[in-house]
Amino acid sequence: MAKTPQQMAEAMRGNLQEKTGRTLGQWLKVVARSKLEKHGQIVKHLKSEHGVTHGYANMIAQSALQGDSEVCDQDLLAAQYAGPKAELRPIYDALAKAVARFGKDVELAPKKAYVSLRRNKQFALVQPSTKTRVDVGINLKGVATGDRLEASGSFNAMVSHRVRITKKSEIDKELIGWLRAAYERA
Repeated sequence: MAKTPQQMAEAMRGNLQEKTGRTLGQWLKVVARSKLEKHGQIVKHLKSEHGVTHGYANMIAQSALQGDSEVCDQDLLAAQYAGPKAELRPIYDALAKAVARFGKDVELAPKKAYVSLRRNKQFALVQPSTKTRVDVGINLKGVATGDRLEASGSFNAMVSHRVRITKKSEIDKELIGWLRAAYERA
């Protein structure tokens, strides 16, 4: 039975690293560094400068021009929790899992330094601020601060409050309650 174009594209993506020596995320960085903006220019560059076959060069160029966000998101997230911050990743994973339970409209949008938690608008963010601490910024304007729920201050102007987390066990009902309240307001 013949493969559909979608099945063929998925097979190419699955074989990309084996056939070219790089992941799609790595190729997207190569394309970004080239500063080329036209499909034909990108294909030509990948073929002549990197020895990529036409089919793979075409796929990489299409992904670059369409902004393959899933691959880029994973690269951004991996970079945030690399090196000395790697031990903080379980904290992020637990927060992401808890927030995902709020509803199907929750969007986790990695940026360079943090992950934006969105619904209709951003309601919180998760940022590995130091090698020992993750900061959770929450939009809860009008809610009084306390020992744990502090004013965001200079941490990030896009949120009103911040909670500092140093271990996974600090992701408790109180923190999830503040996040849910911010989600419901978004």
